[in-house]
Amino acid sequence: MESRDKKFDLKNIISGVLVIDKPVGLTSHDVVQIVRRGTHIRRAGHTGTLDPRASGVLVVLIGPAVRLSEYVSASNKRYQAIIQLGTATDTYDSNGAITKTAPVNITEDEFESTLHEFEGEIKQVPPPYSAIKVNGRKAYDMAREGEEVELEPRTIHVYNIELLEWAPPEVVVDVYCSSGTYMRSLAHELGERIGCGAHLVGLRRTKSGRFTLRDATALNKLRQSFEDGSWYQYLIPAAEALSDWPSIELTQQQVEDVHHGHRIPAEPDSPKQVRAISEQGELVALLELVEDELVWQPRKVFFSE
Repeated sequence: MESRDKKFDLKNIISGVLVIDKPVGLTSHDVVQIVRRGTHIRRAGHTGTLDPRASGVLVVLIGPAVRLSEYVSASNKRYQAIIQLGTATDTYDSNGAITKTAPVNITEDEFESTLHEFEGEIKQVPPPYSAIKVNGRKAYDMAREGEEVELEPRTIHVYNIELLEWAPPEVVVDVYCSSGTYMRSLAHELGERIGCGAHLVGLRRTKSGRFTLRDATALNKLRQSFEDGSWYQYLIPAAEALSDWPSIELTQQQVEDVHHGHRIPAEPDSPKQVRAISEQGELVALLELVEDELVWQPRKVFFSE
C-alpha cells in the first residue's frame, strides 16, 4: 500500500512540457484531452490554439507547469501559410462562402513588395468567424446566425515575413509574429491590399516560443508511448519553457526562503524578471525585481519533493 501511495503522489507532482506536432483534423482541446487520458493527469493545458485545419507545434503544459501558461502563451510564433490569391471568403479560409473573385494581375516582385508592408507593428482586425467574445457571445456564433460582427483591431507585431514559394494562384509565406496574430486575417488583408482577394488554405506552426518542430513529437508516437508507459521520455523540464528568460541559481537556503514567500537579495543591474533554478536544475519560482529595495520578490512558486 505504501508503494502504491508513493506512486500516486509522484504522479500528482509531475510537471513539465510536452511539445506535440498536432495533425490536421483535431482541435487543440482534443489534443489536450488525449494527453490527459494518456498521462492520467487532469491538470494540463495548451498555450496557443491551433485551428483544426492547421498543424504543427502545440505546447502542452502538465501539472504545476500550467501556471506558466500566461507567460508561454504570450511567446512569439512562426508559421508557414499557404494562401490562395484571387478568391476571398467570409471566414477568410477555405471553409467559408466565396465573397469575391478576381484575376491575379500581380508579379512576384510586386507581391513581395506588398508582403513586406505588413512587417512591423500593425493593427489587425480578427476574423468574424473567431472565438473572440462580443458582449459575452462568441463571434463565430453571431456570424453563423447572420449577425453583423464588428471586432476591434488589435496591435500585433510581424517581425519578419518572407515569400517561400510563388505559384499563383497559391503562394507559400513564412511569418514570424507576436502572439495573437491571425494568419486568416493576414491572408484576407493581403488580398484586399493587392486587390484580387485571398484566403488561407493551409497553415503549419513551425515555432512557438523557444520550441520548434525539432522539439515536437508526432501525436501518434506519443499515443503509443502512453500505452507502454514510456511517455516520460518526451517530457521537457518546466524550466525550459521560459528558457529565453534570464535565470539565477539559488542555494538550498534560498530555495527554502522562496518556498515560504520570502524575498531574497538581488544584485545591482539585475533584470526585471528571472527564473529561479535550484542547484539540481529544477524550476523553483519566477521572481520579480523590486528595484528600490534591490530584492527578488517571488511571483509564482513551484514545489517539488
